[in-house]
Amino acid sequence: MKKTWVSYPYILWMIIFTIVPLLLVLYYSFTKTENGMVVFTLDNFIRVMEPTYLKVLWRSIVLAVISTVVCFILGYPVAMILAGKDISRKSTLVMLMVVPMWMNFLLRTYAWMTLLDRKGVINSILGTLGLPQVHLLYTDFAVVLGMVYNFLPFMVLPIYSVLIKIDRSLIEAAEDLGSDNFTVFRKVIFPLSLPGVASGITMVFMPAVTTFIISKLLGGSQYMLIGNLIEDQFMRVYDWNFGSAVSIIMMLLILLSMGVMSRNDKEGTGGALF
Repeated sequence: MKKTWVSYPYILWMIIFTIVPLLLVLYYSFTKTENGMVVFTLDNFIRVMEPTYLKVLWRSIVLAVISTVVCFILGYPVAMILAGKDISRKSTLVMLMVVPMWMNFLLRTYAWMTLLDRKGVINSILGTLGLPQVHLLYTDFAVVLGMVYNFLPFMVLPIYSVLIKIDRSLIEAAEDLGSDNFTVFRKVIFPLSLPGVASGITMVFMPAVTTFIISKLLGGSQYMLIGNLIEDQFMRVYDWNFGSAVSIIMMLLILLSMGVMSRNDKEGTGGALF
């Protein structure tokens, strides 16, 4: 007889800390208070469709996509380098990739403020060299840079974990048939690494599109992304109904992106790994 009771504490935990909060958010998103009475309405979702908030949503998606693409461009070669090293050096390099993640997320972002500030390290070096100072902080560039720095390991590690599992005999067979390095990569390595690529894209895009700390610190207090909008509705404006509606929209967007990536993963050649 299976001891299913062992799973009961986990089920209870999920109900209390996951399902119930989600139901509360869903409830608030479909309600508002009029004359002291709670009424069900779609006004909160209609308000999300206003041009001002659509602009914030679009800006969040664009910056998240840019950050994800940059993480992929930088992360894939790094993952290939890690996968190609011998065991001892590989462990050391992977550790160096993971160590920065042990530091508090907020502290890592504050460190970039010190580097990018008008009187920060970068401008101090430029001034010492007699070069003109540059305005880096409180720009889209600073926000994207912060996202790439914080989320790059989430792109590298999934791709790396797939690359090290590729059967080397497949690569050797392609080389024996006369394929050069680029052809081997295009026909063998990259298709087989697609599950890791899909996981990396999902793991980078989701936190990038919902971040609010990075955009607040590196973009400035007036810099508004969808994560900042949600935070403001709950922590400053206290409009929980509208904040919940925006949260539901973001949740649906993330679930949609995850569904698309999962479907492409199953239909692609890389799905054969699993």
